[in-house]
This record gives sequence, C-alpha cells and structure tokens, in this order.
Amino acid sequence: MSLDRQPSPDPYDLLPVVGAFDLTSTDIADGETLPDSAVQAAGNTSPQLAWSGFPETTKSFVVTCFDPDAPTPSGFWHWAVANLPGDVSDLPAGVGAAGATLPGNAVTLRNDFGGSEFAGAAPPPGDGEHRYIFCVHAVDVDALEVDAQTSCAWLSFLLAFHTLARARLYTLFAEPAAD
Repeated sequence: MSLDRQPSPDPYDLLPVVGAFDLTSTDIADGETLPDSAVQAAGNTSPQLAWSGFPETTKSFVVTCFDPDAPTPSGFWHWAVANLPGDVSDLPAGVGAAGATLPGNAVTLRNDFGGSEFAGAAPPPGDGEHRYIFCVHAVDVDALEVDAQTSCAWLSFLLAFHTLARARLYTLFAEPAAD
C-alpha cells in the first residue's frame, strides 16, 4: 500500500488571523530537523521552549505540538499543555514527561497515541518528511475548560475563540524507509 498523497496545508493558515509573538528554543530550530532527543524512538523528550512579546492582556498559555503530515484527515497531535499561568514564559526540556510537574494548574492533554505526555516524532517508515509545529497560544482567559482526557481537537476548537496571538516553530523529521 502506498501512502503517497498531496501535502497538507499549514493548519494555522486556516484559522482566524491573530497576532504573533516570538518563540525560541535551545533544543530545536525553526525549519531544521528535530534532534534525536525529540524523536519517539530515541530520546522522546519535549524540547525547551521560551516565548516573549505576547499581548499584555494574556491570561494563560497553551503549548502544542502537531504533525499536519500524518496519514490521517486530521493530522496527529503529539503534545498539548493547557492553562499555563500568564506569568510563565518558558518550559524546560523534559517537562512533557508523564507525571512531570507543571506550573500552576496547567494540565497535559491526551495526545493521539492516547497518553498524557509529549510523544516525539514517529512518522511511518518511508512516509517522507513530516512537519512538527510547536506552537504557543496566548489566551484571553485564566483557564480553558479542559482536563487530561480532553482531546486536542476540542482544545483547538476552544482556542479558535480565545487565542489573542500565537508563536510557532516549524521543525522537520523523516523516518528512514523500511528495509
């Protein structure tokens, strides 16, 4: 069976236009290949992230990692942390691990593998290059009504109504073809 298909659009181009701010990392770089540490079969560790320049009216943040190139109609959610306090502007590497302590009342939602932790890049062997979009959303409420069992699709729906601005890093990874 072939997984050949047209490239997926950038999902953030399909959402309402909002402001932008800066997102940086000591572990990943915009437009670059993910390091082994962020690959499921290697380190499976969430990268360090830091953000600045967000709106002064921001009350909380949501951090996500999404692969729009997965062979599904809906892409693939690798990580989502909601309700980070508005005074938090960075996350250390590894905070996406199962059971890791998050600031305030932040919660890690269920990823598309079914777990509540960061799930590193894991495209099907030979499926070509996938984009992994790390995004921080500046939110206009202290807390969205979500918990650890909330789907990332529902979180995204809520964000359509509560995002003031967003910052993104686009990273890449391709699993080698199977022998």
